[in-house]
Amino acid sequence: MVTTVAPSTTDINLLEAASLAGDDVLVRLGTRPTGLTSVEAQERLQRFGANALTTRALRPITVLVRQLKNPLLLLLLTAALVSGLTGGGADAVIITVIVALSVGLGFFNEYRAEVAMASLRGRIRHDAEVWRDGALQQLPVTELTPGDIVMLRIGTLVPADLRLLSVDQLQCDEGLLTGESMPVEKSTEPARKNEPLDQPGCAFMGTVVHQGEGCGVVIDTGVRTALGRIATGLSEEQSRTGFEVGLARFSRLLFQAAAVLTAFIFAVNVGLSRPLLDALLFSLAIAVGIAPEMMPAIVTVSLAAGSRALAEKHVVVKRLVAIEDLGNIETLFTDKTGTLTQGAVAFQRSLAPNGASSSEPLTLGVICNEATLSGAMPIGGNALDQALLAAAGLPGNEEVAIDAARYTRLAALPFDHDRQLASVLATDPSGRPVIITKGAPEVVLSRSTNVDRAAQDVLDSLFAEGARVVAVASRAANDQRSLIAEDEKDLSLVGFLTFADPAKSDAAESIAKLEQLGIAVKIITGDNGMVAKHICADIGLTCSGVLTGADVEAMTDDELAAALPSTTVFARTGPEQKSRIIKVARKAGKDVAYLGDGVNDAVALHHADVGISVDSGTDVAKDAADVVLLEKDLGVLADGVVEGRRIFNNTMKYVLMATSSNFGNMFSAAGASLFLSYLPMLPTQVLLNNLLYDSGQLAIPTDRVDPEALRRPASWDLHFIRRFMAVFGPLSSIFDFATFWLMLAVLNAGQREFRTGWFVESIATQTLVVYVIRTRKVPFFRSRPSVPMLVVPITTALIGAGLPYTGLAHVLGFTPLPTNFFFLLVALVAAYLMLVESAKVWFYRTYRAAGVRQPASCDERGRRHVRRRVARFAHPG
Repeated sequence: MVTTVAPSTTDINLLEAASLAGDDVLVRLGTRPTGLTSVEAQERLQRFGANALTTRALRPITVLVRQLKNPLLLLLLTAALVSGLTGGGADAVIITVIVALSVGLGFFNEYRAEVAMASLRGRIRHDAEVWRDGALQQLPVTELTPGDIVMLRIGTLVPADLRLLSVDQLQCDEGLLTGESMPVEKSTEPARKNEPLDQPGCAFMGTVVHQGEGCGVVIDTGVRTALGRIATGLSEEQSRTGFEVGLARFSRLLFQAAAVLTAFIFAVNVGLSRPLLDALLFSLAIAVGIAPEMMPAIVTVSLAAGSRALAEKHVVVKRLVAIEDLGNIETLFTDKTGTLTQGAVAFQRSLAPNGASSSEPLTLGVICNEATLSGAMPIGGNALDQALLAAAGLPGNEEVAIDAARYTRLAALPFDHDRQLASVLATDPSGRPVIITKGAPEVVLSRSTNVDRAAQDVLDSLFAEGARVVAVASRAANDQRSLIAEDEKDLSLVGFLTFADPAKSDAAESIAKLEQLGIAVKIITGDNGMVAKHICADIGLTCSGVLTGADVEAMTDDELAAALPSTTVFARTGPEQKSRIIKVARKAGKDVAYLGDGVNDAVALHHADVGISVDSGTDVAKDAADVVLLEKDLGVLADGVVEGRRIFNNTMKYVLMATSSNFGNMFSAAGASLFLSYLPMLPTQVLLNNLLYDSGQLAIPTDRVDPEALRRPASWDLHFIRRFMAVFGPLSSIFDFATFWLMLAVLNAGQREFRTGWFVESIATQTLVVYVIRTRKVPFFRSRPSVPMLVVPITTALIGAGLPYTGLAHVLGFTPLPTNFFFLLVALVAAYLMLVESAKVWFYRTYRAAGVRQPASCDERGRRHVRRRVARFAHPG
């Protein structure tokens, strides 16, 4: 739910702040360039509330309402009320109690699962770079309050509505708010504009820093922001995944069949002149029996158990159903740094263009740097910038720090993923202006005038060693005070900086595990292709081909689709190229996952079927993802895939149980109504049967899954489910009719005996058949159930057999059965299970399509995907 906070009581709004000079805004907000103190911030937090769009208050009543949304239950309770008012008080009470127990069973399990998920959502952190107590700190976004001073860097997700105080080539992507695809250039100049979102001097919550950097003061937070006002008007309903769509279709199939048979049963009973209210109650009870009202609880319990298992391995699933989507992955595109490599980037060497050791590239690299020191720790910038700053402070590099301090920076052109460069304008120790540029070696060399074959050979040898390389170049500058991209030309190559990021020790094992699960692993990286190919060799990933971003750019979609199967590494790729690769892979009908943690990964994360990021990644990447890894470890993804497939297979066990047992009972009830002069089972008995049956199925989420079923992706196939229903539903009915014959012809049963006998037989066959249906193998001998799965169904069958001998028997309309009935029952159940086992072997041998994925059409998957993208941001977690 969305919880609104009190309206802002500041005497300045964003439009007014945009029209004032930055210093005047600070005065009006009662803050300073070095930010608020902790005491001031705490007071304002209490006044304005947390900086969050939504707060998810877990309320039991919400879960309970979901349980009561079944219209059949409401109709049944209404009919029971009418029955009570017309003399059937006992039946009305019993029906109400049984329905209450059924609803309570579902409520208990769903609420427990929701509590578990709520405890996991808080583990995902979103931080901002904030001036607090006079120092630059990383603080949770939720702690921001009006008056805070926030730093913005490339890739930053703007954490609140800000009035900008300083900018350096700052551009923001505001497409989330305006729909415009082009980034908006920002300034600090006051402007009087009435259009709320057309404010160059402001940055808006939820937008992304596309280029440059800046600093701003927080004006509005939470629901008072422009994004907050939009979010409060959005529906809470989230988009549905393929798993949810399959569940909905299956439920619709059951309800349609139930509607037809229920109408038939009601018509037959009325046609045979049975009491109208009794016929209605019986028909509705049968409909409730076949309706999959316990499926939400079964699925939620399964998914919650899976989420807890993954959380123990440091994987947080933002939406429960994304676990099942993990199980469908066929292709995983992943970045390299920190996933396949250790991610602890360490500076190695500073080399002249000829490969000789030289400190000059390191000195200039420290000057052309976007990280800053906070105490002894570098913050901001990228990992390479932080490694350079750290290296300059190490013993042996003291001269580097001293030489770098002699330069004075005048302007900067921050790194972006299109240019693949960063530059600064500075004055050297003699006071002459100089432009220093560093970045991707191929780009730097292409803009340098002094590159010879020797320099290229040095670079090639560094790549062949698997080193990460940054090139540094410079040139004399004119008397200029600013810097633009066109200035990055006619450079003189100064040398190379190399960094070490070795392969993870367990990466090879993780890759092997994913390949055993039938998942193709491909690398998308901004690094050089030779470096990525070297890593592939280190981790045992067969590299079948390498494409660069330039290669991808030159291809049509059809050419790229044809090249995908034979390409393992996509190198020097930009954000749009990554996104295009993902979209083309999905168009081929594959379920695609993408793992990335940077701003340049956000678009690709959006377009993947499953977006995966890490807690240390950028906020924009975490917001775009479905799954967040608290530790960047590819191995746990394999565990997530297995968990998703296990959950899907256990859910399918419930589905197949419902299509065999439930439909069998429906057919039996319809048939019995034709030849009996009384109802074959009282409405209360039907509901009690359903309650016991549902209780027995709650053990399914704990069940083991055969290894063979975990080795392949699985998806909904309603055609297969219908065929299964057509074969195994009638089998169940055959043994119901055999029970009818035994009760009437052999045991000469009256009404009570007949109803009691069918109740006991129905519970036994319905619950015990799970041991056969749960596996394609020979049950018990080649596929053992979990302990709860072994105990619960048997216990349920025994409870059903024992009820006629308890004090509740008379109230429920039961009577004790003769001993010889139970001998016959054992023989019937054994024969039924053996027949189902034989039919199962024949069925799976005959229908090879069983378990084969039936992918949704591209149009359907596309529509579903667009809805999910919107939900990811509007309702994160």
